[in-house]
Amino acid sequence: MNKKLIPFSLIFFILITILVFYFKFKKEDKLSEIKSDKSEEIFHNSNIIKDVNYVSKTEKGNEYIINALQGEIDFSNNDIIYLTKVKALIKLNNSKNILIKSDFGKYNTVNFDTIFSKNVIINYLDNKINGEYADFSIDRNSLIISREVIYTNPENILSADVISVEIDTKDTKIFMYDNNKKVNVRSK
Repeated sequence: MNKKLIPFSLIFFILITILVFYFKFKKEDKLSEIKSDKSEEIFHNSNIIKDVNYVSKTEKGNEYIINALQGEIDFSNNDIIYLTKVKALIKLNNSKNILIKSDFGKYNTVNFDTIFSKNVIINYLDNKINGEYADFSIDRNSLIISREVIYTNPENILSADVISVEIDTKDTKIFMYDNNKKVNVRSK
């Protein structure tokens, strides 16, 4: 009787071991599936915002409105949003508005500083400035346009490396990076 019990016990032990391993691995597979689903969910979550619109006002009463077709929040710094198809309007308290357009932008939601890039167009009254890069800062009260800058008004066309404008006073500096080169001005 003892000899019959040993093979039966051995088969029973092997069967229990197989079932334990089966359920253990099945549970681990479910956990890895859940983890995989969560990581896919995180991967598929988007940080893209459509139809971006920010409005800010300075102590002096100037208003800054920025719109974009879409924005993408920087994962490493949530205060930064990368913009596409950007339009900005600077409504000056004591003067006419300044309109800025560009293909791309980098907007800081804390201090409202904005970098415009690629096909930058700035309009103010009858003045138009084209460039590839513009840096606007409310704190510095300045707009700096650079890279292939062309300024036009009804009378003149001007080419320079940089145009720097103080927003409130409209004081403007136009210069070249290389002191040996000169700003090019011609009449229309």
